[in-house]
Amino acid sequence: MTDETAALTETDLELLAEPRLVVEPGMGARVAAVAAPVLQGMGYRLVRIKISGELGCTVQIMAERPDGTMQLEDCEAISRALSPVLDVADPIEKAYRLEVSSPGIDRPLVRRSDFARYEGHEIKIEMAVPHEGRKRFRGLLGALDGDTIRLQREDNRKGEAQTDLVLAIEDIADARLVLTDELVAESMRRGKLAERDLKQELGLAPPPPPHAKRSDPSRDSKPKAKIKDKKAKTAKKPAPTNTKDHRLAAAERRRLGLTDSPTTDSSEGD
Repeated sequence: MTDETAALTETDLELLAEPRLVVEPGMGARVAAVAAPVLQGMGYRLVRIKISGELGCTVQIMAERPDGTMQLEDCEAISRALSPVLDVADPIEKAYRLEVSSPGIDRPLVRRSDFARYEGHEIKIEMAVPHEGRKRFRGLLGALDGDTIRLQREDNRKGEAQTDLVLAIEDIADARLVLTDELVAESMRRGKLAERDLKQELGLAPPPPPHAKRSDPSRDSKPKAKIKDKKAKTAKKPAPTNTKDHRLAAAERRRLGLTDSPTTDSSEGD
């Protein structure tokens, strides 16, 4: 265990060791075989290798921390550590430019935990092995079941029945999130939480009190609770027994001799 991974939690170490089920073929697989162990030793997870021939050969390595975050400093550290290793291993037989980046908001999904984490979001899939004669699908990501996923399709061809698909993750060549308003909002929320946790870890922000609870904006029960309490207090309040009507009625009873003992009323002159 390296110094970088020594400080990680047990959950983080499990996420680091989780294998990718969606992998690259050919040259990308050779780069991944070199890069993955280096990244894991540094406390990062390999997400995807993308090799393109635009403007020469570019090798893009997408990586992330176990919690899904990635900062510019992380990319720089990975690039410095990985460049000499790739030079020695030489998995690509021509000159190339190395790029290290985060997966991005519309990220690839490559592990079981990725598919579980983004259930309910829209994704597009390209199959390595055709499913029912088709290789490309688009729809809402459903529940994860073992090493298969359920997809609620939104790209049905004319005449096709609207049915959910069950796809084996290992048969997928590429799966990535579709950029939607909901996805952007969730990414911003997670980013703010990660930034807050990092500041607290570095001592740049005060830690939360032990009794603090994270608020849930989807539940707004305080106004209802106040109304309920007000009604309850009104219902329990006893009816007044010393009003002007009560005093007049008591005086009339005494005048008619209908009471044995007169009551004392200090405010009877009103």
